[in-house]
Amino acid sequence: MVEAYILIQTRAGTARDVAAAVSAIPGVLRAKAVAGPYDVIAQAEGETVDDLGRLVIARIQKVEGISRTLTCPVVEL
Repeated sequence: MVEAYILIQTRAGTARDVAAAVSAIPGVLRAKAVAGPYDVIAQAEGETVDDLGRLVIARIQKVEGISRTLTCPVVEL
């Protein structure tokens, strides 16, 4: 399993709705609205890096209100 944190910037006033919509997507473990340079942080997983990439591009980035994402894969040392 490949895990990542997705940092999400949203349009003003949409963070709460975006967090709820993203958290309902299969493969997303949780999504929370936060304060700071990003508005929502989501934790997601996929079988492979490619699966995770498809999740972000095909599902998460299509959520209404999202303006930008940054995917941070978890590294196990």
